[in-house]
Amino acid sequence: MVPPLDLNEFQENLSTQFRPWKRSFQFWVRAVDIYTGYKVLQLRANFEKNAAKRDAMWENQHQLAADKIYNMCTHLGGFFLKVAQIIGKPDLAPAAWVKRLVTLCDQAPATPYSVVKVVLEKELGRSIDELFERFDADPLGSASIAQVHRARLKGDKIDVVVKHPDVQDLMMTDIRNLQAFALYMQKTDIKFDLFSVTKEMEKQIGYEFDFLREADAMEKIRRFLYANNKKSPVQVPRVIRNILTRRVLVMEYIDGIPILKLEDEIAKRGINPAGKVAAAAKQNILKSLTLAYGQMILKSGFFHADPHPGNILICRGSEVALLDYGQVKDLPEKLRLGYANLVLAIADNDPIKALESYRELGINTLTKCKDEQKELLRLAQTMFDTKLPPGVTMLQPFSEESSIKKIAVQAFPEELFSVLRTVHLLRGLSVGLGINYSCAEQWRPIAEEALFLAGRLTDKDIKGSSRPRRGILKRIFGS
Repeated sequence: MVPPLDLNEFQENLSTQFRPWKRSFQFWVRAVDIYTGYKVLQLRANFEKNAAKRDAMWENQHQLAADKIYNMCTHLGGFFLKVAQIIGKPDLAPAAWVKRLVTLCDQAPATPYSVVKVVLEKELGRSIDELFERFDADPLGSASIAQVHRARLKGDKIDVVVKHPDVQDLMMTDIRNLQAFALYMQKTDIKFDLFSVTKEMEKQIGYEFDFLREADAMEKIRRFLYANNKKSPVQVPRVIRNILTRRVLVMEYIDGIPILKLEDEIAKRGINPAGKVAAAAKQNILKSLTLAYGQMILKSGFFHADPHPGNILICRGSEVALLDYGQVKDLPEKLRLGYANLVLAIADNDPIKALESYRELGINTLTKCKDEQKELLRLAQTMFDTKLPPGVTMLQPFSEESSIKKIAVQAFPEELFSVLRTVHLLRGLSVGLGINYSCAEQWRPIAEEALFLAGRLTDKDIKGSSRPRRGILKRIFGS
């Protein structure tokens, strides 16, 4: 006898099967709408001779696009929240975009507590009441892959990270749609190997679904930073190993405020946000982050690759805590040393060394501009340094005068994307804090040490540099 058809179950299965197709359709409708809006305005702007009117046209388009991008990211969620984190930076995107997208950190829809409870008890094999002395049902924050709950264990405050169910397949669908869009863009508008960048994103985000891997990464970086400094430049949470699975991560609670709320906290304490005390606090924060990343990338090669504002806490005394180790990168030795060489080229404004570094790193370029070496150095500075030119508050890497427009990047190593993204996120933080500095200059001594230990620099090479060898941190930050 044929069993009766469960109509609800049939509808649910059908909906699940068609969900990726529906999601893809929603992405392409919105993406094409945003893209064509800019292309139409580009044509209209060519006929407008008045510069002020032309600027007003662009500002209006940026505002319209910002609303559409925000709506797309909030409606689709998941991977598109990460896209918002990447593009919503004050040094890269129009101000209208930044104002809308910066609010999307930790704004993913939360999984209901009833579902979280089932996941926790299934993963850990015990009831929540048995596991924790207290567990807050309302999450502290919800991101694209997981959400965080405050709890108490043996008298200590802890953070419990629980993965959202059924998000991995949808995120992979999103990434493949973005890869197709990237292929189109690099053939029509942007002379940059965007497809390789999206392939690396696919690989990195795939890693984020394994909390066992994340716990190992967190402990490895914690050991490295604490072993190589009298005091670690950033705090790294301690993992609680006996309550850990692929879908549940428990770690010590670190008391601090999100960096996005720093200005509000400064004002709340009656401190002038434009005064010397606030400026010193911001310099210390940026100094700590930049030192930690210089050591991780150039000295270790194994680094936290996701320093967006939602992952940075500011603690007592302007100390910094770095959260979320789902995206980490282990650079191959050749790329680590090649990047160290590029850092020196940028710090020394050396176009010949920059060209050598491109070849070593596997960055293939094609250009017909007159001053090729100068433009290649400018491209390196655009991609891999935090410093903005005098009077510039937004890089606009895809403007007609940008090096990325003048030089076609035909091949870009996928594994180098994490470094590129990290530098751009640091630049966005520095712009947000109102500090314009060069991470390449600050990282010079670390790069020199890495190349020296690899036998590629001698004492004479370092001592013979024309730059003053006074402590880079002191020279940049005056402390």
